[in-house]
Amino acid sequence: MLQQTQAARVAIRWQEWVDRWPTVTDVARAKPADVLRMWDRLGYPSRALRLHESANIIVDKFDGIVPSDDKALQHLPGVGHYTASAVRAFAFHQPAVMLDTNVRRVICRVWHGIDKPAPAVSVAERTFAQSLIPHRSPNAWQWAGAVMEFGALVCTASKPACEHCPLRSNCNWRLAGYPKSESKSVSKKFSGSDRQVRGNIMKMLRESSKSLPKLALQDVSQDKGQRDRALAALIDDGLVEVTRAGRYRLPQ
Repeated sequence: MLQQTQAARVAIRWQEWVDRWPTVTDVARAKPADVLRMWDRLGYPSRALRLHESANIIVDKFDGIVPSDDKALQHLPGVGHYTASAVRAFAFHQPAVMLDTNVRRVICRVWHGIDKPAPAVSVAERTFAQSLIPHRSPNAWQWAGAVMEFGALVCTASKPACEHCPLRSNCNWRLAGYPKSESKSVSKKFSGSDRQVRGNIMKMLRESSKSLPKLALQDVSQDKGQRDRALAALIDDGLVEVTRAGRYRLPQ
């Protein structure tokens, strides 16, 4: 839920989720349509389906107990290195590297003297981050959360609180004079995009208690080609089903 979604938005939805489905088995027994409705507009609804699929696998193969092994976790649908590491660190107190935006920025600035990291995580970056974990400490698992919070609250992207930073005397970025990276991030426009249209289609289907005809979806975009393209993408992703009558609904 927290991937590319603000924690404040996630908190309420997460509490509602665990109140309704407190165990992995409860999630596995839920209908995909109900899972998508509960996910609401957190973004990337395919993650909700992958979570539901993972819950079923955990019930079938692991007796309803979330595995702690990295390989077993990464074999679950939608679980990559980051999510597996988060589960290992926070659920099982294992020393694991979680390279989110905040963690990567802190490491780049403090140790490498660089304003921000490269777009993609490299093997060398992951290896270096792993070497920083205080493995001999019984609380080594807390490293991930500590650096993550530090990047979110102190070593922020646009206005870092360098004057209050406990690492200011050891920060290579500060010692180098705060050099700016040459690369510029390009943000994609959301308004009017296919992504927005897909989100509007999902919203209509979540709020409907029955399947909808294609005509009912025409208000999501004035561009028929865009509507068809967005609808086809949702069907391909398994987020929308077509009934025998040619109507559209959430997966049952």
